Amino acid sequence: MKRNIALMYAIALFQGMVFYAPVATRYRQAQGVSLFQITIIESVSLALCIVLELPWGMLSDRIGYRKTMILCCGLDLVSKIIFWRATSFLGFLLERILLSIVMTGLSGVDSSMLYLSCRGKDSQRVFGIYNAMGMCGLLLAAGVFSGWIQERYSFAAFLTILSYGAAAGLSLFLKEVKSPDPTRTKPEFFRKTVQSTLGNRQILFFLIAAACLSEAHQTITVFLSQVQFTHCGMPDRTIGILYILTTVLGLCSVWSSALTKRIGIRRTLSLLCGGAVFACITESFAKSAVPSVSGILMLRAANSLFRPLQTELQNRQIQSENRATALSIHAMVMDSIGILTNLCFGAIAAWNLSYAFGFGGLICLFGWILFQKWRSSMPNSFCGEVREARRRGHFSEH
Repeated sequence: MKRNIALMYAIALFQGMVFYAPVATRYRQAQGVSLFQITIIESVSLALCIVLELPWGMLSDRIGYRKTMILCCGLDLVSKIIFWRATSFLGFLLERILLSIVMTGLSGVDSSMLYLSCRGKDSQRVFGIYNAMGMCGLLLAAGVFSGWIQERYSFAAFLTILSYGAAAGLSLFLKEVKSPDPTRTKPEFFRKTVQSTLGNRQILFFLIAAACLSEAHQTITVFLSQVQFTHCGMPDRTIGILYILTTVLGLCSVWSSALTKRIGIRRTLSLLCGGAVFACITESFAKSAVPSVSGILMLRAANSLFRPLQTELQNRQIQSENRATALSIHAMVMDSIGILTNLCFGAIAAWNLSYAFGFGGLICLFGWILFQKWRSSMPNSFCGEVREARRRGHFSEH
């Protein structure tokens, strides 16, 4: 199964090579798409994700994770071709609709492939490297953009097609990690999976908290940051260089496991949420380049360290054999939160950009409160698993 892990790392690397990423918002704006329309597209995307999550999870458990990866990587390639040719709101909306199909298909499947390939051993480290490989791809793409592409936005989109084609090709060499079991894919088993997930208050606390932190990072670092940098008078070349810096910070995900092992789950979550709140507040009051850049870098670092821990804890809380279905349900909950936060961010940013950053700080603070409730109400069985992981050297319980 080491071959699977290596292939997944390579796929993450190529899919991270989004050459237009440093100017994704400005790329759309250059085609006449407004900032509010961009947030509408994001909200439509999240709504589709909610609708498609459970059907995709059920299908993945039926046909196997390998076939799902191949199908989704192929569709991802098609979405990048559509993005390259898009010239209007409807074109970018179509691209995002297809991307929603891809995201829901991959939701839980990629992490399940990794988790089962390493048989749950040292999985947080594997997740950290997997995330870091995606960041490496972004770093390479951002370097090419700043040093060569610069204002040739269409060419950047074309190069992205080539990298996603390579990822689609590599997916063909994956090996199946979970053979479909007809007795485990009947409707009654899926109903039990849904009931056991949505009926678990502790998991819901965790998912809502994770969504708050993730959506604040996504909206601010991907969309609002570019508007903020433009207000500070930064040219495309400088924005591209800053994008490289934020991508480099994404590589710190490889240290997530070591941090959690050293200070424990509770302190790690408090540290990362606190850092995110401080970063958002910094952005809210920033009027010049230095504090603006500092806040974005801090928010990126917090999210990069958080993601492997989030994936590890999500997988540890799954008891069902239908792992992809359970993770799809998790994603549905988080996407529901994402729709609300996206609409709020878009409306507030159209009114006042500083207030939008302040809103990000509020939802990160709310996420920290929910994380505390989740950790204090976890059942003894889960705590026992954490203690066992600590004895194996994975992370601390507290």
